[in-house]
Amino acid sequence: MIKLIGACMTVAACGSMGYTWARVYEKRPQQLTALEAALQMLETEIIYGATPLPEALSQVAAKCDSQTAGLFRDAAGELRKMKGITAAEAWDRAVNRFFPETALSVQDLQILKRFGVSLGASDREDQAKHIQLAKSQLRQAAVQAETLSRKNSAVFKYLGFLGGLVLALVLY
Repeated sequence: MIKLIGACMTVAACGSMGYTWARVYEKRPQQLTALEAALQMLETEIIYGATPLPEALSQVAAKCDSQTAGLFRDAAGELRKMKGITAAEAWDRAVNRFFPETALSVQDLQILKRFGVSLGASDREDQAKHIQLAKSQLRQAAVQAETLSRKNSAVFKYLGFLGGLVLALVLY
């Protein structure tokens, strides 16, 4: 009886690990879409509202989803500290704090960092071009992530349970 309980616990633990890995694949497209929407809001604030960058970043943080809001809130906070850093440096610091808490890939990180290089360094029209470029790159990454998610999330779910079954059979 104890072996049966142990086998069931092994299968359940491995299955839950598979579901955890699958959730990472499922979260990435959502996070990329949220970032794209936040950049759209930033573009609106900069171009049509002519809002100063720290204020624009704060307003975007107030309007977007909670996880993405942290990135924009941190960047605005860094700019408001008035420590003589550029907007690009503030964005880079915020991205470095934001990235480990996400399901984003290194390529997604590079998109955000490349966008940050131009942040606050030119006029509104040029900023709009850079935001449009970042949004299109995030959109492409989201499409690729969605494809990977459909493929890999099911694989990890099955792999977790099947791996647990194999492990239970080998151990017991």
